[in-house]
Amino acid sequence: MQDFEKLGVFYLGKEKSIAGRESDEELLLYDSKDLTTHAVVVGMTGSGKTGLCVDLLEEAGMDRIPAIVIDPKGDISNLLLTFPDLDGKSFEPWVDSGQASREGMSVPEFAESEAAKWKKGLDGWGQDGERIRTFRENVDLRVYTPGSSSGRPVTVLKSFNAPPKEVLNDSDAFRERISATTSGLLALMGIEADPIRSSEHILISKILETHWEQGKSLDLGRLISEIMDPPFQRVGVMELDAFFSAKDRNELAMTMNNLLASPSFSSWLQGEPLNIKSLLHTPEGKPCISIMSISHLSDAERMFFVTILLNEVLSWVRSQAGTSSLRAILYMDEVFGYFPPTKNPPSKQPMLTLLKQARAFGLGVVLATQNPVDLDYKGLSNTGTWFLGRLQTERDKARVLEGLEGAAAQTGTRFNKREMEQILAGLGKRKFLMNNVHDDEPVVFETRWAMSYLRGPLTKNQLVDLVGDDAKEALAQAESLVANSRPSAVPAAEVNTKPTVDSTQFVPKDIPQRFVEPAERVGSNDRLLYRPVLLGRGRLHFVRATYKIDEWKEMTFLADIKGGEMPDEVWENAKVASEDFDFNAEPPQGAEFADLPEDLQVTKNYKSWQKEFKEFLYRGQELEVWKCNSPKKYSEAYETLGDFKVRLEQDISEKRDEAVEKLRKKYGAKFTTMRDKIRRAEDKIDVEKAQYREKSMSSKWSMGASILGALLGRKTLSATNVRRASSAMGQRSRVAKEKDDIDRAEDKLEDLEAKFKDLEVEFKEAVTELEEKLSVENLEFEDLAVPPRKSDISIEDYCVCWLPWRVDSNGIAEPIY
Repeated sequence: MQDFEKLGVFYLGKEKSIAGRESDEELLLYDSKDLTTHAVVVGMTGSGKTGLCVDLLEEAGMDRIPAIVIDPKGDISNLLLTFPDLDGKSFEPWVDSGQASREGMSVPEFAESEAAKWKKGLDGWGQDGERIRTFRENVDLRVYTPGSSSGRPVTVLKSFNAPPKEVLNDSDAFRERISATTSGLLALMGIEADPIRSSEHILISKILETHWEQGKSLDLGRLISEIMDPPFQRVGVMELDAFFSAKDRNELAMTMNNLLASPSFSSWLQGEPLNIKSLLHTPEGKPCISIMSISHLSDAERMFFVTILLNEVLSWVRSQAGTSSLRAILYMDEVFGYFPPTKNPPSKQPMLTLLKQARAFGLGVVLATQNPVDLDYKGLSNTGTWFLGRLQTERDKARVLEGLEGAAAQTGTRFNKREMEQILAGLGKRKFLMNNVHDDEPVVFETRWAMSYLRGPLTKNQLVDLVGDDAKEALAQAESLVANSRPSAVPAAEVNTKPTVDSTQFVPKDIPQRFVEPAERVGSNDRLLYRPVLLGRGRLHFVRATYKIDEWKEMTFLADIKGGEMPDEVWENAKVASEDFDFNAEPPQGAEFADLPEDLQVTKNYKSWQKEFKEFLYRGQELEVWKCNSPKKYSEAYETLGDFKVRLEQDISEKRDEAVEKLRKKYGAKFTTMRDKIRRAEDKIDVEKAQYREKSMSSKWSMGASILGALLGRKTLSATNVRRASSAMGQRSRVAKEKDDIDRAEDKLEDLEAKFKDLEVEFKEAVTELEEKLSVENLEFEDLAVPPRKSDISIEDYCVCWLPWRVDSNGIAEPIY
C-alpha cells in the first residue's frame, strides 16, 4: 500500500484502467488546491456519490481544512458516526433495526457484523481506527438545525445585519445582497416577487438600502415597523402612498408579523447568530466541519435559509485576503432546485457569484446532484473538477457532456466527447470519472472506504441523541451572550424615575448631553424613559515597532450610576458603549426622564472625572498581542489568538503548497530520469538474453555437426571437421561472453534499483522534514501587552448620556438600546 498521508492531497481512492476491470495499484491523490477552482459531483442513486463526498470532507478534516456543509437530505451528518474503536457497542445505537431483522439478527449481533464489515473495509484501503481518531482530533464536527432544536440551533432572523464595508463599497455586490435577502424573505412569506415589478420587493429593498448605507442593522421587528412607516417619502419619482398605499403596507407588515408571532416559528428566533467565521473555526482556532441540516424545513424555509447563508459566505469571502491555497470548502449535498438552468430562485445569484469570485480567496465550492438536468451548466463552466458517476438516462449523459464541453472550452483544454461517452457508459458502483482541468487527462477511479459509518439519513430523534448535549450547551452560550450584551429588565423604581420632571434641565449648561436613539419602538401602553449615565470617549495610540503595531483607536465608555449616586471610583466598573448607538442632540417627543443625581449637576465635578477618565484609559487599557516564535510573527491589532492561529495556518498552507510544488519539480525530474534508466537497463537485459539464447543454440549446432562428422568418418579426422570443431570452440567462447554481458546488465539494473530506493527514501525524508517544519501543531505562542502612549491620549467627548428604557404597565423597565 502506498503512503497516502501526504502534504496537501486528498486520498479519494484507486485509479482504474479505462477498460475498467482490474484495479491498478496507483492511489488517487487529489491536490487540495485544485479544489479552489470548484467541483461538481454527479451520480444517480446508488452510484456512491454520497460516499465520495463524505470521503472528500473526511480528507479535508485530515488536512485541517474547515467546511460548511448544506445538507438537504440528512446524509452528511454521518460524518459524526466515526468510531475509532470499531466495536459493535459503538455501532449499535445507529444501525437499522429493520435491516437487522431482515438479516435474521438481533440488533447487537447486527451491530457487531457492521463493525466487522467496516473494519475489514478500512483495512482493505490501508486505514484503521487511529486514522479515524486523528480525523476526530483535527476538526470540530457540528450539526446545526435552523428552525429546530434537534441539533445546534442557529438563527438568521434576529437581525438583518448591515454587510461589511467590502460589500458596501462594491455597488454591484451591494445590490445583489439586497435583492437576494429580500427575495429570500418574501419567499419565506409565500410571496413570489419579481425584483423589478413587485411593490413588496422594491419597498423592502429600499428600506434595507436606506439602513445599510448608513451601516445600520435591522431585526424583523424593526423591519415590520419600517414597512408601516418607511424612513423615506418617495420611491423613485412617486410619492410613497401612491407607490404603495398605507393600507397595503399594513397588510404586508401584518403578514410578516403573523409569521414572526407563529408558535411554530419561535425556534427560528433561538440559537447562535449566523456567523461564517464561527462556523469555520472555534474561538481557539480549531477548524470546524459545520453541517447545516435542513431536511426538516419546508421548501420555502430551505430556500430562505440557503439564500441568507450564501450571502453571508459571499460577504465573508470578500473580507478575506487572496490566496492560491484552499482555505475552506462550501459543500451542498443536493443542489436540485437551487441552481437551475432557466429559473432564477433567490439562491442562484449568490451561488453564481461564489463560483465566479471565490476561487481567488481560497474557497472551494463543491456541488453534488443526482439530477444533472436541473443544473445550470453555463454557470458551472468555471468548475475545474467534475466527478461523474453512473447516470440514469441518456438525457442525463447528454447534459453532463454539454457541461464538460463548456468547461473545456472555458479553460482551453482538449475534450474528446466520444471517449467520454464510452467511459461514462462503463461506470459501475463506486466508480467515477474525474475530469480535472489541472491534470493531463481524465481518470477513472474507485472510491476508498469511508471512515464514517454510512447508515443513511438520521432521524430527528437520532440527531438529538447524537448532538443533544452539544446543542443545549451551544444554545445556553448564545442566550448568555445575548443576556450579557444588554442590561436586564428591572422594576422602574430601580432606575430612579420621577417622570413628572424633565431632569435634563439640571445638567450644567457647559456640559453636553447625548440621547441614544431607541432600538425598538415603544408601544401605546408603555412609556419611554431616559436614564442618565456618564459618557467618556477617548482616543488612544498603541505603538510598538518591534511588534509592527501602530494603531489608533477610539473607545467610548459608560459609567453607570447605581442607586442614583455617583461611586467614589467613577470609571472602575465602566462598560464599553455599543458601536451601534445612534446619538441625537434632542430626545424624542413624549420621553420621560429619571432623576439626575446631584453630583451630575455640579460643573466642577466633571473636570475631576475627566482627569480620572484619562488616567483610567492609560492604566486600564492595553492592546493584547500574540507572538509566535517559529516562524517569528506577531498578531495584528485586536486579532484574537484563534484568529492568529487561523491566519498562520493559512500562511503555512501557502508555503506548504509552494514547497510541495518545488519538491515535485525537483524529485519528479529525478524519478523520471531514474525510471528511464531502469527501463533501458531492463531492455538491455532482454536484448542480451535474446542474443545469449541465439548464440547458445548456434554453438550447440556447430559443435554437434563436427562431432557427428568425426564419428561417421571411415578414416582419420578430416581437415573440414577440424575447422568445424575450431569454429564451435570459438562460438562457445562468444556464448560465455554473452552470459557475462547479461550478468553485467543485471548488476547495473540492481544498482539502478538500489539508487531508486535511495531516492525514494531521500524524497520521504524531505517530505517529513517539510511536514514537521510546516505543522501548525508545533507552533508556540506568547502573550504580550502594549500600553497606550500616555502623551497621545486625548479626550474626544465627555458628556451626560441618556439611555432609553421601556416601562410597561406593570412598572417593569426594560432597556431598548
